[in-house]
Amino acid sequence: MSRNGHAGPAAEPRNQGPVMAATAIFVGHFTMPRGTTFTAHWHPVHQLAWSAKGLLRVSSDRGSWLLPPSLALWIPAGLPHTTEAAGDTLMRSAYVDPARCPQIDWTEPTVVSVGPLLQALIGHLARTDLAPEARLRAEAVLLDVLHPVPVTSVSVTEPVDPRARAVARALAADPADGRSLSAWGTEVGASSRTLARLFVTETGLAFGQWREQLRMQAAMPFLAEGLTTEAVARRVGYASASSFVAAFRRVVGVTPRQYFPVFRVGR
Repeated sequence: MSRNGHAGPAAEPRNQGPVMAATAIFVGHFTMPRGTTFTAHWHPVHQLAWSAKGLLRVSSDRGSWLLPPSLALWIPAGLPHTTEAAGDTLMRSAYVDPARCPQIDWTEPTVVSVGPLLQALIGHLARTDLAPEARLRAEAVLLDVLHPVPVTSVSVTEPVDPRARAVARALAADPADGRSLSAWGTEVGASSRTLARLFVTETGLAFGQWREQLRMQAAMPFLAEGLTTEAVARRVGYASASSFVAAFRRVVGVTPRQYFPVFRVGR
């Protein structure tokens, strides 16, 4: 087993953490083909989950985050979470001794931006030949450049009732389907009022809000692939790029360009 508590990309992680020894930060590397999942686990140290390549999905009872290389997620020590490769992914996680970073007191999962400096520092600290003084300096700089970004978790809960669940699964298969609740009710054998009530009571969101969350979740892999706003908007059910961008910012908290810096705007 590796020092970060993972037995390997295809195995369930153990509830252990790295042997920090004299260092504050240990960097682990994981090659994760699409669909590779580390099931629910936790670490006694903080984790900065980052994908150097591909898309990483991290989920907990606090939310779900899809992370391109421009973003990482600070996961507080002791928080159970799952990690999944949403594409062919190279995960580089920095594991941080809580006793060595008193300046960071985040108790909730926190998204941080990953620019060239932070990327270089993670790579630098993955080295095993650093002198102790050089490592300590690099660790201090890494902790100093962690800057939160106002990204909201995007997750959808599937209803339990079979009628509402049928609607939810159909929309997950085709987020662009714009049928009204009345039309869906005719298909699944329930009134629009019943479906509306079921979505609120079983997902915590009104149907329109739930569908918007689902569409944003569905849009992210397309954005990561570099599809244009127009193409993504059509695939997830928006009539124009501008309406999609407005919805993305409303739900996620930032624009697609801010979330995916290499995102293309043209046709």
